[in-house]
Amino acid sequence: MPDRALTFGTVAESYERFRPAYPAELFALVTEYAARPLGTALEIGAGTGKATRLFAGRGITLTATDPDPAMLTELRKHVPQDVRTTQASFEDLPLDDSRYDLVYAAASLHWTHPQDRWTRLATLLNPSATFASFGGPLYLADPTVEEAVRTARAPFLERDDIPSPDGTPPGDAMQWPGTELRLSEWFTDVRQIAVRRRVTMSPHDYLGHLSTVSAYLVLPPAVREEVFSRIGRVLPERVEMVADITVHLARRRGVGPVS
Repeated sequence: MPDRALTFGTVAESYERFRPAYPAELFALVTEYAARPLGTALEIGAGTGKATRLFAGRGITLTATDPDPAMLTELRKHVPQDVRTTQASFEDLPLDDSRYDLVYAAASLHWTHPQDRWTRLATLLNPSATFASFGGPLYLADPTVEEAVRTARAPFLERDDIPSPDGTPPGDAMQWPGTELRLSEWFTDVRQIAVRRRVTMSPHDYLGHLSTVSAYLVLPPAVREEVFSRIGRVLPERVEMVADITVHLARRRGVGPVS
């Protein structure tokens, strides 16, 4: 797992406060696609439980995993007690006899290693069960504000997003991980759905959100403080954000466990 993936625990409470929740619409999309009861589910990279809350308390035996103990500590404050938690990266999850009706990742799949990613996921799923990945970067809706922020951070940070893991351009019809799922021998019926969303923040909350972004977390504290100071000076009184969610759904091919 990349080092940047292990930086979030230092700001677990801010992550919970400043990252937007996921809409209930996502649960409906996943369950309608699955078209079968979801008795068991496994979450990869659960963080503070933003997505965990969509599936908890709905009659699903849910296991939330994350490599960072601080993130799981925060998660436990916000989810029902019957949610099981496991401190482990995706690569360290045991491939035993456990099989799930749903495995999902919310804004976390890009932190997993590409080697054997899809074989490992298939091993965790029951035949014909569902895999779901959803998330998307928040970005400034006003191009003028976006340019001002980019200029403010430029002396310290060229970009603060994470490029597509397989290099798929942002404008392509099928985005990652759908591009890889389509090529995988283990998955079929790959779908991509866009959930349009807008978020309005105060300048304070926008900077709070940036404080949970890994590109800023890896900066030296003094540099990070200077970047936020410069960005804060160019923000309007209300910060309009595009917060669209891209959902990818795929079905494990209806064969027995991967050997």
